[in-house]
Amino acid sequence: GFCAFAGAKHALRALAQSMARELGPRGVHICHVVIDGAVDTPWIRENFAKQYEAMKPREGVVEPDQIAELYWQLHSQQRGAWTHETEVRPWLEKW
Repeated sequence: GFCAFAGAKHALRALAQSMARELGPRGVHICHVVIDGAVDTPWIRENFAKQYEAMKPREGVVEPDQIAELYWQLHSQQRGAWTHETEVRPWLEKW
């Protein structure tokens, strides 16, 4: 099941990389951010209640504030060391 998914996700990464090459010299910071995990939202809590209750105490759910902090860090980066890609996973994630 992961082959078709991987191809589509790689296309997103390739697009971000191409945009970074094209727009970087103009001062535009492009970063491909992968959020690989459940984000603590009402939708997750309501639709996956059992999984949420089991994972939340073990740091298995990503907090929205943590994602916002990551985006702020990307925004604040110095141009001499721009990040092109970053991934966010909960501590509990096994991959």
